[in-house]
Amino acid sequence: MRKALLMAALVLISAGCMAQKGNVNKAKSLILSEDPDYDQARQLIGAALANEETKDQANTWFVAGLIGYQQDVQANRMALIGQAIDQDKIGQGIMESYDYWIKADQIAMTPTLDKKGREVVDTKTRNNIAKKMLEYYQNQEFVKYGVHLNEQRDFKGAYNVFMRHLTMRDLPMMQDEKLLAQMPKDTIYQQYEYYAALFAIQAKLHPEAIAVLEDMKGGDFEAIAINQFLYQEYMEEVKDTANAVRVLQDAMVRFPQEPWFLQNLINYYIFSKQEDKAIEYLIQAIEREPNVAEYHLIKGNLDANQGNNDVALADYDRALEINPQLAEAYAGKGRVFYNQAGKIIEDAAYIQDAKAYKAALNNASEKLKESLPFFEKALEVAPENREYMVILKGIYYRLHMDEKYEAMQDKLNN
Repeated sequence: MRKALLMAALVLISAGCMAQKGNVNKAKSLILSEDPDYDQARQLIGAALANEETKDQANTWFVAGLIGYQQDVQANRMALIGQAIDQDKIGQGIMESYDYWIKADQIAMTPTLDKKGREVVDTKTRNNIAKKMLEYYQNQEFVKYGVHLNEQRDFKGAYNVFMRHLTMRDLPMMQDEKLLAQMPKDTIYQQYEYYAALFAIQAKLHPEAIAVLEDMKGGDFEAIAINQFLYQEYMEEVKDTANAVRVLQDAMVRFPQEPWFLQNLINYYIFSKQEDKAIEYLIQAIEREPNVAEYHLIKGNLDANQGNNDVALADYDRALEINPQLAEAYAGKGRVFYNQAGKIIEDAAYIQDAKAYKAALNNASEKLKESLPFFEKALEVAPENREYMVILKGIYYRLHMDEKYEAMQDKLNN
């Protein structure tokens, strides 16, 4: 009796196992038929994935991945003939197929013993999955879905999908020279990497954005913008000053003609009360690239801040020799005399003697007269600069140049 019960139990177990294997085969047949039923296929494969006998079989997970794959294939055919498709449903399908195939590959490459006791792996399943993954990559299926998510303003989703595409070539199953040759890290790859970084920034995934930007910062694609974004992520988002300064220092050397990095580095040292350090970097930059007008301009501003007016004026003159259209250098020269006038007027408030007070105001007016042509030239070069207009209006008022004052007032109002 006991033996009969045991045999009956074994028969039931075997029948259950065969039923689940049948579900896998039936699911595969459903998606490969002329009238595929993806929902029913998912129900069948879901039961097989939950069953103890079939959940650890590579083929079960491989077929599970085929559902989303075949759904995508059908959608592409429909799109070619102008039929509408559900991009969200198709995108979710390729995402799930990716995950299923990763699991299938792990199982396939886990050694098992054959009938002769030798360790073997299922390279056939791995190769089948790799071919399907390559199709996804070359057809840019994840890129299409990521663009769709970006249009829906799902930036986190767009980032995750783009990273699936970008990291596909790093999967163990893709480490074959022939496969990798068809997945080059070319300009298109770099462009998608750049988009992934932007999606991460918009999604406020700052560590993720930094990781992508760090990977790209030494390349040539959008190199200046990438280093700028990387600096901002470190400085503004994760408050990592040390790495932010490192990015600026590296970029300043690599992009000597781009003053943005030097200016931000100098601003950092200025705001952290290290102005001498800022000037030190400027001198190094000028020694390396003496014909970059912006370097002389910035040094002029710093020298003026420290009261070294003669040195500052020489800095501005050198900047204008290099670039006669540098409006801020003209304005810098004007500010030297304008600030001197302001200091004289400020000190004059404490003068008790009327004659001395009047002499001080006359001296201030002379300084304003010296500053005037430089601000006028700056506005001539940069006619839309409102700051120059405001300063000139004040100078015209102080010097009783009524017509010019009224004209500048009208210009500002309009």
